[in-house]
Amino acid sequence: MSQDQFLNVIDRDEAERRFHAALRLEPLQADVASLERALGRVLSHDVVARVDVPSFDRSNVDGYAVRAADTFGASEERPRRLRLLDEVIATAVVPRGEVAAGAAMTIATGGMVPRGADAIVMVEHADERVGGPGAGRELLVRRALSPGSGIAFAGSDILAGETVLRRGDLLTSRETGVLAAIGAAEVQVWRQPRVAIISTGDEIIAPGQPMRPGFVFDSNARILADAVLELGAIPEELGIVRDDADELRRRIHEALGFCDVVLLSGGTSKGAGDLSYRVVRELSDPGIVAHGVALKPGKPICLAVTQGKPVVILPGFPTSAIFTFHEFVAPVIRRLGGLPPASHGTIPARLAVKVNSEIGRTEYLLVGLVESAPPSPSDPPLSASRAAAPPIPSLTALTAYPMGKGSGSVTTFSHADGFVTIGRHEEIVAAGQVVDVKLLGRDLRPADLVAIGSHCVGFDFLLGQLRQRGWHTKFLAVGSTAGLEAAKRGECDVAGIHLLDPETGKYNRPFLTPELELIPGYGRWQGIVFRPDDARFAGRSLAEVLEAVSSDAECRMVNRNQGSGTRLLIDRLLKGARPAGYELQARSHNAVTTSVVQGRADWGVAIRGVATQARLGFLPLAEERYDFVVPQTRATRPAVVALRELLIDPQIREALRSLGLET
Repeated sequence: MSQDQFLNVIDRDEAERRFHAALRLEPLQADVASLERALGRVLSHDVVARVDVPSFDRSNVDGYAVRAADTFGASEERPRRLRLLDEVIATAVVPRGEVAAGAAMTIATGGMVPRGADAIVMVEHADERVGGPGAGRELLVRRALSPGSGIAFAGSDILAGETVLRRGDLLTSRETGVLAAIGAAEVQVWRQPRVAIISTGDEIIAPGQPMRPGFVFDSNARILADAVLELGAIPEELGIVRDDADELRRRIHEALGFCDVVLLSGGTSKGAGDLSYRVVRELSDPGIVAHGVALKPGKPICLAVTQGKPVVILPGFPTSAIFTFHEFVAPVIRRLGGLPPASHGTIPARLAVKVNSEIGRTEYLLVGLVESAPPSPSDPPLSASRAAAPPIPSLTALTAYPMGKGSGSVTTFSHADGFVTIGRHEEIVAAGQVVDVKLLGRDLRPADLVAIGSHCVGFDFLLGQLRQRGWHTKFLAVGSTAGLEAAKRGECDVAGIHLLDPETGKYNRPFLTPELELIPGYGRWQGIVFRPDDARFAGRSLAEVLEAVSSDAECRMVNRNQGSGTRLLIDRLLKGARPAGYELQARSHNAVTTSVVQGRADWGVAIRGVATQARLGFLPLAEERYDFVVPQTRATRPAVVALRELLIDPQIREALRSLGLET
């Protein structure tokens, strides 16, 4: 046979453009996977928790449920005496009694904390003894506690109504652990692409057969099948086809009948005996879009499309085959499977905050990574091992934020990018210090938009919309004040804030500096939330409510985290008062309403939309502005521009109004 020449060797980007233009590059149909079969799948919808995790206030230790105030001043030399109640709380038992002032109740690790108690004394820090005549048993407490000590509060890890996983997330063991923790038995995922793999050539033999002169083992099929598996797709290995055009034609059409992608290995050159390209060029609509690309290795690759499905002939040499697979085929499989584009990460980072560690114990600190301003010449140098490593473009300036929620958390590990090892002789790691971050995955994909600041259901909705439009987002809820400071340092693309300036009575704008820009957001009403049947609140004025909560020691509040805009509003409202429950802090509006609904608290402050969803009573306090602060250096980043466009989209504004937000 005479040897043909390539029709046209074209540029790599032009080949990819033609290839993608002929394909429908969107995820395949949605599917439902049971939890035990969800590993490696890609979510087709957001996952919203229907329960709190933990679902009740849970003791973290064996000991005694007490009121923290009753332990103040306790020491080994001067223990505090408490009345020890008869009830013992084991696991899976709902407490019958209540812990009143001066009392204590025995509780096991994992037991439900009884009403009235706000701390757990470890059994090692207390002694039981029989009191005087008629006094019953006593508990001698030898260590002072703060409210919340020894307790994992309901919803402290995951809150009912919280979006715990998002559309497009790849389900690893971390994510399936989250699904199990919220009781999800099945999950909506994208259908896995099926990829047919056909090896061609008279000289190819399968591994395990005896080697003969002039033959080669078929390594390409194994490489490609495993690469397909790594992408979350299903390889269909259709075996070896000899140099027989009729048999190859039949095998290709068979594969097109049940697969989404067809890969051929070998026979793409135009020499004697190369049949693959001759059979594939018979395909139509449009058929071959590129045959010969200016690559080394990989020049003879052939890209075709038929029935909307890619048909690709990869070069026979293994190095060329796997190179061109990852260059042209892997991105298509990822798109069909709902995966984002692949990316690479790096590990040097600067710690965002000071971290205290316990001497004598190695600590692994889980962190989330965000891009930050490049280090200045005066910053301390990297260690010798890092300095010798080649820098990775665009990822050399990272800030690491600790992600800890406690040892019982399942979401910390899921949301973290990596961990920092703190040696057993290190007590303090200073803010700004360069640390080594070990990535939890093989790749670290920098977010297209990093958001830091105050949590809001509206912002959560907007980030979800960006994700659906293909943007990779990362959000760290640190409160309005910390978000504003992060924006000033250039550690985020946008900070969501709602800060009132008491001097001007205006929200957010008075806090801007020349390096910051404000993107107008929306308004929202903050107010006191309470159970509708609670006579202490229902139908009463704000003055009457404030008087009641200040004087009634049994009327418990749930506070907000320090640094949040809502906490500042609460403190101005209370004017120095410290009602019962003031020390217990929730990290979001949903956490506040959940505490009230479940009776762990009687009132708190949250936004109206969340209160309405929880069917709680609402006493308005103030209409505030929730806006977005953007560093000037990041104002033109594509994802920031996309956020601006969302905020002026009429449909998005209407959706925000449906959440109880004023637009």
